[in-house]
Amino acid sequence: MDNIIKIENLIFEYKREEDNEIVKAVNDISIDIERGSFVAIIGKNGSGKSTLAKNLNALLLPSGGAVYVNGNNTSDETKTWDIRQSAGMVFQNPDNQLVSSIVEDDVAFGPENLGIEPTEIRQRVDMSLNAVNMYEQRKKAPHLLSGGQKQRIAIAGVVAMKPQCIILDEPTAMLDPHGRNEVMEIIHKLNSEGITILLITHFMDEAAQADRVIIMENGKSILDGTPLEVFRHVEEIKKIGLDVPMAVELAYRLRKRGVIIPDDIISEEDLIEYVFNRSKEFNSYI
Repeated sequence: MDNIIKIENLIFEYKREEDNEIVKAVNDISIDIERGSFVAIIGKNGSGKSTLAKNLNALLLPSGGAVYVNGNNTSDETKTWDIRQSAGMVFQNPDNQLVSSIVEDDVAFGPENLGIEPTEIRQRVDMSLNAVNMYEQRKKAPHLLSGGQKQRIAIAGVVAMKPQCIILDEPTAMLDPHGRNEVMEIIHKLNSEGITILLITHFMDEAAQADRVIIMENGKSILDGTPLEVFRHVEEIKKIGLDVPMAVELAYRLRKRGVIIPDDIISEEDLIEYVFNRSKEFNSYI
């Protein structure tokens, strides 16, 4: 297995301002992220998921344990630039990442800082804007774009640096359903082209689209597996205050009422297909 990220017994501590107490935001986590995979990390606010994400990009450094990105230890300051080229990061609010008054200039900002030749920058900007379906907007001012379009520009700015992995920290949290769908389509497209995706999200339907789901609670990983494996633990997930995808929730409630529903239902499409194919049987419950 070729792992692009290796997390070994990671601990991240900080001192709480109000009482100076030491808090372990990430508490002894060990995870390997396979190159080319799509991993979703979910958890309540304060579970440690965003802190974990920032440790993967060397925005935060471990208090204990180690994080390796493409074999580079994030604690090695001489490797920070290499790490951030390998693992780009997209944040929740795109306005915090947009730095120029013209879309194409914003996308060019990262490659320019890498010292890339102008002709190569032009190629990267065009490639990145096409990748997120925003080439036609390249001459516009970012503030004139919708939230979903701004987030796509922020993603294009990361793609232009040609990272092997993109870490997205709740990129759809501030978007409407249409904007969320736009961003998820781009994420799937980039992943299909071989880019490793780490998606931090609190939307269960987004997590269900990943290859692998990790649920965090109190700085620890408590569930880790495919969406089917993880979302079978409905009661355990609910106990920590999280929801499950709508289709999983509906199937769970139907089973409690005696309706026979297979436990491999994960999406609304799966549930609709199953109910349609067994419509005569379901009529008996009406």
